[in-house]
Amino acid sequence: MAKGMYLEHYLDSIEGLPCELQRNFSLMEDLDNRTEEKKTEISELASEYVAKVRNLASEERAQHLTKIENAYNKCKEYSDDKVQLAMQIYEMVDKHIRRLDADLARFENDLQEKLDTGSMDSSDEKQSRKDKNIKDKRGSHGRDKKGSDQDSPKQKKTKAGANISESLLAMHPSDVLDMPVDPNEPTYCLCSQVSYGEMIGCDNSDCPVEWFHFACVGLATKPKGKWYCPRCTQEMRKK
Repeated sequence: MAKGMYLEHYLDSIEGLPCELQRNFSLMEDLDNRTEEKKTEISELASEYVAKVRNLASEERAQHLTKIENAYNKCKEYSDDKVQLAMQIYEMVDKHIRRLDADLARFENDLQEKLDTGSMDSSDEKQSRKDKNIKDKRGSHGRDKKGSDQDSPKQKKTKAGANISESLLAMHPSDVLDMPVDPNEPTYCLCSQVSYGEMIGCDNSDCPVEWFHFACVGLATKPKGKWYCPRCTQEMRKK
């Protein structure tokens, strides 16, 4: 259930709460006023009884005491009613608090499930991109490479619509190494870093590295004719 649905349902459930609370508080206020009136009445009856008790007959004393007792009983009745109203208010509010706690718990569970699902999807997507990059890199072995940047990683990105800024091309390799790198980005060259700046492809179709940064192999411009990387050159000399 969406967050908005939880909120909407909860607001619907407490829509009548203010009116119910106001009604109960009004009743409690009325009981307070009645209790105060009875307390005043009891005080007056007690004062009158004390003042006249010596002159009252036994029957009159009993009647007077009965009036005081009835007034006390009425005060107790009002107090009990106030307690009942207070308990109703407490239970009313507590019910909505429990409802809110339950909705929050359900919402947190739903949110956690979505986060877990999103994390799994993200991991699968990253693994899929990584597998694709590995396949692309393996598929590039055996291609006919020329001593130029034809079909280089930089041009592949350009064909896909990505533009490399002039500032990146002018960067020193050490500056590029300090930049954050996508862990799924394929790496090249002797430095085992991602594609950047000018690159050249080794003309050995079996070259395990394939592409090299100009600066890493000591080039400033594109060489004419075929070009072989230092590793392949060394291997060919051994033969």
